[in-house]
Amino acid sequence: MRDDRSTGKVTLAQVASQAGVSLSTVSKVLNGRPDVSASTRSRVEELLDEHGYRRSAPTPPESPLIEIVFHELDSTWSMELIKGVQNVAEEAGASVVLTVTGTRHSPGADWVEGVLRRRPLGVVLVFSTLPDDLKKKLWSRAIPFVIIDPAGDPEPDVPSVGSANWAGGVAATRHLIDLGHRRIAVITGPEDMLCSLARLDGFRSAMGMAGLDADSALVRFGDFHVASGHAHAMDLLRAPDRPTAIFAGSDLQALGVLEAARVLGLQVPEDLSVVGYDDIPPARWSSPALTTVHQPLTRMAEEAARMLLRLRSSDQANSRIEFGTRLVVRNSTAALGSGNGPAAPEVRNGTAALEVRNGTSAPEVLPE
Repeated sequence: MRDDRSTGKVTLAQVASQAGVSLSTVSKVLNGRPDVSASTRSRVEELLDEHGYRRSAPTPPESPLIEIVFHELDSTWSMELIKGVQNVAEEAGASVVLTVTGTRHSPGADWVEGVLRRRPLGVVLVFSTLPDDLKKKLWSRAIPFVIIDPAGDPEPDVPSVGSANWAGGVAATRHLIDLGHRRIAVITGPEDMLCSLARLDGFRSAMGMAGLDADSALVRFGDFHVASGHAHAMDLLRAPDRPTAIFAGSDLQALGVLEAARVLGLQVPEDLSVVGYDDIPPARWSSPALTTVHQPLTRMAEEAARMLLRLRSSDQANSRIEFGTRLVVRNSTAALGSGNGPAAPEVRNGTAALEVRNGTSAPEVLPE
């Protein structure tokens, strides 16, 4: 190849010359080979980036892969996302590979070397963001990636799929207010995740719109898991002025709240109303069945995988897709002081929908 002065394109031989390495070394860097020193790899990567070099899409391997990357794999929530990616992978004749690495904010720094060797069709990342150096390495190998964004505030250059966290917080809180509850606690997720803060902001907005004060003593930050819901609920419910309702930032936390109520001898929903978030399968089989905010996790993962496939064939793709959330009313909420089990269900406008359960089976009622 020759340097095209009219377009500014650079050949790999020129990159090798500027980096002071052989052409085969540049090739090794491009192909993610491990037998290159970190300093040499960094120097070559910088030159490739400086010249705007983009590798053409690799020839698909015999067994094409879509990789999905988590920081943990210990909840039903994760399984719903895997199911969505698997659905689309099957349609595309691909397999799914799972990787666990890093923190909830970003994958571990060593992860990218493995993915460059695997050369998947694309990567679905369940993280808040992706560091710039990892983005550049994936872009330079033409490996597309999409974030299923748990934080709700993706960077503009990162394709992502999310949901309406603020609206979900509003819907959950309005439901409790409409049932007559005024002393409402909220157990949200980590304080450094924007989805946690968005759901909390929705809670505060709904309280404010109803002319109610959101007592800061009733706001707790957990980690979206059962244990944190249980621990915070035990503390809240032991107080002499305990809340009459709790909005949990995840169904897993809500299950912890239900267990705390049981341990303390409180009846749900007669003594305490509980609303969760996500609508994972166990929510409908808890005792009582859990009122929750439905987040379409499987559909979100399906769309993320489809975005990957679109990015492989074209640079054009939506930078952000956001799904609506909807309230699902079951048996864990009731009118304040009714003592008669669940309140009559209500149907909300907009993105809300309603599921009414009496016993173990009832139809889901969706808005027209």
